Amino acid sequence: MMASNIWKDAQKFLFKDKYIGSLIKKYGSCKIRPRAKKYYFEDLIDAIVGQQLSGKAAKTIFERVKARCEGNITPDKLIKLRTEELRKCGLSYAKCSYVKDLAEKVKSSKLKVRILDKLSDEEILNELIAVKGIGKWTAEMFLMFTLARPDVFPVDDLGIGKGMQKLLRRKIKSLNMAKYAERWKPYRTAAAWYIWKVVDSK
Repeated sequence: MMASNIWKDAQKFLFKDKYIGSLIKKYGSCKIRPRAKKYYFEDLIDAIVGQQLSGKAAKTIFERVKARCEGNITPDKLIKLRTEELRKCGLSYAKCSYVKDLAEKVKSSKLKVRILDKLSDEEILNELIAVKGIGKWTAEMFLMFTLARPDVFPVDDLGIGKGMQKLLRRKIKSLNMAKYAERWKPYRTAAAWYIWKVVDSK
């Protein structure tokens, strides 16, 4: 099914929700679209760069890495970059090792990145989490923003936590977010997108 059709169905379903319904009126349809296969590797690098950083800082560092790779991040180009070159882009030593490890795994076909879209969400999570430096959050970002999978809810995301607290006007500690988000199945990705909007629009 085309992403636009999925989000139309999601919008119709979520419109009935007393919290998300008002956000749909304000922000319209979910704008997430699946990315072309040629961007899968680059998007994983982007997600690793963005770990525990604000969106603005992550974007700046990622663009520097991309510039070092002459505008096209590939496993070959990343492997050739020295750690100090990546450090100058703003990456920590840990993240330098993570992106290089990912590049090596993709180059050697230990991770067949271009066929990930053929796997289930659970299979993709298992494949990606096996890579050094890729945890559940990073894998979930790939599922949501690269593959546009419709039913992912990243409970460990800082923005989701802030957005839920603001939306529900409740202390997040008193809320089991995963359990609460069950009401938005099978369109939790769209629900998360709207919840991020609550934080982004402050």
